[in-house]
Amino acid sequence: MSKNELTTEKMTQALGWAYEKALNGIPGDLSSESLAKSYMKRFSSTDEAIHSLIKWQTAKSSTSGFVTGLGGIVTLPVAVPVNIASVLYVQMRMIAAIAYMRGYDLKDDQVQTFVFICLTGQAASDILKQSGITVGTKLTVQLIKKVPGATLTKINQKVAFRLVTKFGEKGVINLGKLVPVVGGVIGGSVDGVGTKIIGNQAQKLFV
Repeated sequence: MSKNELTTEKMTQALGWAYEKALNGIPGDLSSESLAKSYMKRFSSTDEAIHSLIKWQTAKSSTSGFVTGLGGIVTLPVAVPVNIASVLYVQMRMIAAIAYMRGYDLKDDQVQTFVFICLTGQAASDILKQSGITVGTKLTVQLIKKVPGATLTKINQKVAFRLVTKFGEKGVINLGKLVPVVGGVIGGSVDGVGTKIIGNQAQKLFV
């Protein structure tokens, strides 16, 4: 195995890194909580705020150069391609903002895992079913808090494996660009359609 090969373990580390950055923010970018509050101030209902956030993220992520100037990327502690780290951060911040707007505590391990699940898009339901969790109207804050640690670990592993496969299928794993860009300027765009699917999944999951 090449030391530069993207593995489930490396993806798990990258997920943890991206979540920390989403919660605390990076230079020039709002944290997920601040982002959520900015939308909640502008709209009379939570659903309207979430819908607008997803629409904005989808539109912006489809434009070239959306993922630029993310200075925190250069401190990435694990060897994953910069473009993947950027996508994880951008989409995770949106999901976490949606969870916050729906009243979830982003510091809970269970909530973190459910944010991770949303990144898998349409595969989220299957991952939850495989872990013994049925997605439906009964998936509440209280139920999520009762998910045991061992189950969370298994779910996180399934998510990481799915994302490694997903990025591999899309051909965005460029092992020739593992070296962080000096200055943190990263070009490129995030898949707009994928971002919308992920946003809708978060809206469905965090009720």
